Amino acid sequence: MSEKSNKTVQEQLSELSELVAWFQSPAFKLEDAFDKFKQAEALAEEIEKDLTKLKNDIKVVKKKFDTED
Repeated sequence: MSEKSNKTVQEQLSELSELVAWFQSPAFKLEDAFDKFKQAEALAEEIEKDLTKLKNDIKVVKKKFDTED
Protein backbone atom coordinates (compact mmCIF):
# COMPACT_ATOMS: atom_id res chain seq x y z
CA MET A 1 0.00 0.00 0.00
CA SER A 2 2.92 2.32 -0.37
CA GLU A 3 1.52 3.82 -3.55
CA LYS A 4 -1.42 6.22 -3.27
CA SER A 5 -4.71 4.66 -4.27
CA ASN A 6 -7.47 6.48 -6.09
CA LYS A 7 -10.13 4.94 -3.87
CA THR A 8 -12.61 7.10 -2.04
CA VAL A 9 -12.52 7.23 1.74
CA GLN A 10 -15.74 5.19 1.76
CA GLU A 11 -14.12 2.49 -0.41
CA GLN A 12 -11.06 2.47 1.84
CA LEU A 13 -13.24 2.14 4.96
CA SER A 14 -15.12 -0.73 3.35
CA GLU A 15 -11.83 -2.48 2.54
CA LEU A 16 -10.59 -1.92 6.10
CA SER A 17 -13.84 -3.34 7.45
CA GLU A 18 -13.35 -6.46 5.33
CA LEU A 19 -9.80 -6.87 6.63
CA VAL A 20 -10.96 -6.52 10.24
CA ALA A 21 -13.80 -9.00 9.65
CA TRP A 22 -11.27 -11.53 8.34
CA PHE A 23 -9.72 -11.74 11.82
CA GLN A 24 -13.05 -12.96 13.21
CA SER A 25 -13.93 -15.25 10.31
CA PRO A 26 -13.36 -18.97 9.81
CA ALA A 27 -10.85 -18.02 7.09
CA PHE A 28 -8.48 -16.68 9.78
CA LYS A 29 -5.05 -18.32 9.70
CA LEU A 30 -2.38 -17.34 12.15
CA GLU A 31 0.22 -17.65 9.39
CA ASP A 32 -1.52 -14.90 7.41
CA ALA A 33 -2.41 -12.65 10.34
CA PHE A 34 0.75 -10.54 10.30
CA ASP A 35 0.40 -9.69 6.60
CA LYS A 36 -3.31 -8.87 7.01
CA PHE A 37 -2.50 -6.71 10.04
CA LYS A 38 0.17 -4.78 8.11
CA GLN A 39 -2.30 -4.30 5.24
CA ALA A 40 -4.95 -2.97 7.61
CA GLU A 41 -2.44 -0.72 9.35
CA ALA A 42 -1.28 0.83 6.05
CA LEU A 43 -4.86 1.29 4.91
CA ALA A 44 -5.81 2.98 8.20
CA GLU A 45 -2.87 5.38 7.81
CA GLU A 46 -3.95 6.20 4.26
CA ILE A 47 -7.51 6.86 5.43
CA GLU A 48 -6.23 9.12 8.20
CA LYS A 49 -4.15 11.13 5.70
CA ASP A 50 -7.11 11.46 3.34
CA LEU A 51 -9.41 12.59 6.14
CA THR A 52 -6.85 15.14 7.34
CA LYS A 53 -6.57 16.52 3.80
CA LEU A 54 -10.35 16.74 3.51
CA LYS A 55 -10.54 18.50 6.88
CA ASN A 56 -7.93 21.02 5.76
CA ASP A 57 -9.74 21.58 2.46
CA ILE A 58 -12.98 22.24 4.36
CA LYS A 59 -11.20 24.74 6.62
CA VAL A 60 -9.86 26.59 3.57
CA VAL A 61 -13.29 26.78 1.97
CA LYS A 62 -14.90 27.83 5.26
CA LYS A 63 -12.29 30.54 5.75
CA LYS A 64 -12.91 31.79 2.22
CA PHE A 65 -16.65 32.06 2.88
CA ASP A 66 -16.10 33.64 6.30
CA THR A 67 -13.98 36.44 4.78
CA GLU A 68 -16.50 37.14 2.00
CA ASP A 69 -19.23 38.26 4.42
